[in-house]
Amino acid sequence: MDFEAYLAPYAATSSHSRGRRYAEPASTSRTEFQRDRDRIVHCGAFRRLEYKTQVFVNHEGDLFRTRLTHSIEVAQIARSIARNLGLNEDLVEAISLAHDLGHTPFGHAGQDALHVCMKEYGGFEHNLQSLRVVDMLEQRYGGFDGLNLMFETREGILKHCTAAHAAELGDIGKRFLEKKQPTLEAQLANLADEIAYNNHDIDDGLRSGLLTVEQLETIDFFARHKREAEAAFPGIGGRRAINETVRRMINALIIDLIDTSRERIRASGVQTVEEVRIAGPLIAFSDSMRSEALLLKRFLRKNLYQHYQVNRMTSKARRVVTELFHIFMEEPALLPPSYQTARDAGIDDTQHTAVQARSVSDYIAGMTDRYAMREHRRLFAIEET
Repeated sequence: MDFEAYLAPYAATSSHSRGRRYAEPASTSRTEFQRDRDRIVHCGAFRRLEYKTQVFVNHEGDLFRTRLTHSIEVAQIARSIARNLGLNEDLVEAISLAHDLGHTPFGHAGQDALHVCMKEYGGFEHNLQSLRVVDMLEQRYGGFDGLNLMFETREGILKHCTAAHAAELGDIGKRFLEKKQPTLEAQLANLADEIAYNNHDIDDGLRSGLLTVEQLETIDFFARHKREAEAAFPGIGGRRAINETVRRMINALIIDLIDTSRERIRASGVQTVEEVRIAGPLIAFSDSMRSEALLLKRFLRKNLYQHYQVNRMTSKARRVVTELFHIFMEEPALLPPSYQTARDAGIDDTQHTAVQARSVSDYIAGMTDRYAMREHRRLFAIEET
């Protein structure tokens, strides 16, 4: 079956891809982007997302989102939108499933702490780490390190990048230096991520008791869709009312994104991926919807992400990550052998320390929440072994 025949002319395709870093025979049963998706789903870093924080640390409750369930929700939303726009569903799914592979334990608190620790060694950024995971750290194949993903999948994973890092990355970082855009599929995965986390954080915030419906009703976007749910189902209440409200919010965002993006693509006149790259962002919300989404994001930052109970957990998380980093740097013999870097006669002490620091950050970033806490107890609690 010719899957590419059903795509819009500006969609990314395997036949016009920039390919893989290491040449491989083509599959007879799957597209190249399907192969990427399958490699991501089967890798160890993807499985570990099950026990990595979204907002709430994994042990705080079984029903809260994790990085894994978040990634699946992003992929579902992105595929739905891609189909409506004639874009490559397999590529957008692969990007969506891989976009958080480099995230540390304990969510953004862990990332921020590791960035501070790594500041003098180039810093830490989870998008760069996600690319590092698929390019180097996964070791599943005999012929190469990493997963050897297609160029377009890799560039979609790398959502953000400083000019300094971009210059070090070669072809994959060039678009940041040239001020060009990635594929429409990559642009779409980025906004599907936003749709997913804003809305499921509302759901988790209410479920945890850290947010109340009364608070959320001060946000017109929530209040309006709650009224719609109540009008459609008189007498509805409890979890059912919340679910109906959030479902409507997600649908409104998706429809707006489809309609706005379709019009922007049409007005731009793009007909190829190369034209997409120089056209400016084409996947976007309307101005009014962007304003509503921004108000919702600000509300969540103030009332959920900075809630004192969340702050207590993130404070502990920062200490765990920071203390692990420093003890491994001071005593690298405590690291598993695969993360201990041998001293190369060709580099000086400063260079060796930087290499060791990056290896320590790889180890910590790959930890799940519960593994990081267990490692911390092993190293700092006298009764642990």
